[in-house]
Amino acid sequence: MDNAILTGLGLAFPAGLNAYLPLLILALADRFSGRVTLDRPYDILSSGWGIAVLVVLLTVEIVVDKIPGIDHANDLVQSAIRPASGAVMMMSVTHYKNDMNPVIAMLIGLFAAGAVHAVKATARPAITITTGGVGNPVVSIVEDAVAALTSITAILVPILALILFFLSGAFLLWLMRRIGRFVAALIRPSQPNNLRR
Repeated sequence: MDNAILTGLGLAFPAGLNAYLPLLILALADRFSGRVTLDRPYDILSSGWGIAVLVVLLTVEIVVDKIPGIDHANDLVQSAIRPASGAVMMMSVTHYKNDMNPVIAMLIGLFAAGAVHAVKATARPAITITTGGVGNPVVSIVEDAVAALTSITAILVPILALILFFLSGAFLLWLMRRIGRFVAALIRPSQPNNLRR
């Protein structure tokens, strides 16, 4: 598999966790390193204005995603933005060498980021319920760290980024199952009491 395709996937997957962090890392890599070359029209991301807008949007998302309740509203809004971000990144890195048809690149990026976002948006309410909202900021920080680390690795060592992301995904799925069992155990004992009343 071509490095550009691996890089695109390595950036699209974490876009499902945070739409703007991988975009900003991609823009900075294009602006300050020779690792990535964004061709037109995607080079607007690495312009001064593009980077400034991404910094503002990233700051808003990072803050909002740490507040219980508001983070769920943010996930709803991000249901369109995160998959679109994944599509843009996949198209932008494969566009330079014409490695892939842009429509196929867009669909792969949409699916990769959309699938990760769907898991995140599904897991967050369970975390809110089980921790009373206290766990939301902690989980959000972990998600941001995974998104940043995977995005940087996607640019430096693309194949390692995919391995890292899939290992992180397996851990998150394991964690969600544990939380689901914990919530189910809390709910089951209360059901007979409700029936007796």
